[in-house]
Amino acid sequence: MSRALPKYNKRRVAIIGGAAAVALTGAIVAGTALAGETSKSSTPTARTLADVGSITCPDVASQLPEIPATAQAEVDRNLTLLQTQIDEANKRLVDTVGQGGANFVQNAILGPLEDKRIATVNRIATAIGRTADKPQGLDALAPCALNAGGAAGTGEEAGAGAEAGAGAEAEATPSEAASEAAGGAEDTGNAEGAGDAGEAAGAGAISCPDVASQLPAIPATAQAEVDRNLALLDTQLAEANKRLVDTVGQGGPNFVQNAILGPLADKRNSTIDRIAISIGRTAEKPQGLGSLAACTLTQ
Repeated sequence: MSRALPKYNKRRVAIIGGAAAVALTGAIVAGTALAGETSKSSTPTARTLADVGSITCPDVASQLPEIPATAQAEVDRNLTLLQTQIDEANKRLVDTVGQGGANFVQNAILGPLEDKRIATVNRIATAIGRTADKPQGLDALAPCALNAGGAAGTGEEAGAGAEAGAGAEAEATPSEAASEAAGGAEDTGNAEGAGDAGEAAGAGAISCPDVASQLPAIPATAQAEVDRNLALLDTQLAEANKRLVDTVGQGGPNFVQNAILGPLADKRNSTIDRIAISIGRTAEKPQGLGSLAACTLTQ
């Protein structure tokens, strides 16, 4: 018995060792297969990220004057929001790669981002201005640019991104300048389409809430600025309706919302905010005007 037991154990060890070798071989094969799948799936992703590029924006924090203690929390909150807006725009840049036409990035991503940044930097300036000199010219930091790599670095999108980063000629119109540049490219692309009358019939029209009728008594010192911004609201609506006609048939089912109505609402929100601020300098600042920013498409 004492001699048989070692033979039994030796045989058992051999069996167990063989099974382990088979299991190990299977694991190596499986591991090799998985490694191959991971490599195949990650390569296109890496290429896509390299092609689409990224959005960069001027730094606002470094351009601010000394911030009063009473405004610090609000300024910090809006500086954080500026970074969140960039992160969201970069995510959308990746998520929508290959969508839309030549001006999709400008119309659906860079344009709306600029309008959001205008509203945010205006809030920063207003917060500082409550207890110190209000910083001027921060709107010039709103436009961002597409730093494109690979295929996305060529063609009209890269040019549109560069134009968006060129800055503003006037206080209230940086986003309008970028929109006009993008609109001009779109007009060229639609030259072979149907006539203006046919396009207008299929495009519908954009209508917006009236702001002037919702304003309180306007102080004489604010009248000129309010009138200028009310005229700008009309200009923004006219440009949006023109773009609606010029781009009829372009993009997917959400093109009008993403490329026209969304950017228009952001522009109107910034303009309405300037109206409220101008009135609030010498009278009670009107509240709730932001609800008048959103517009609708009627067929």
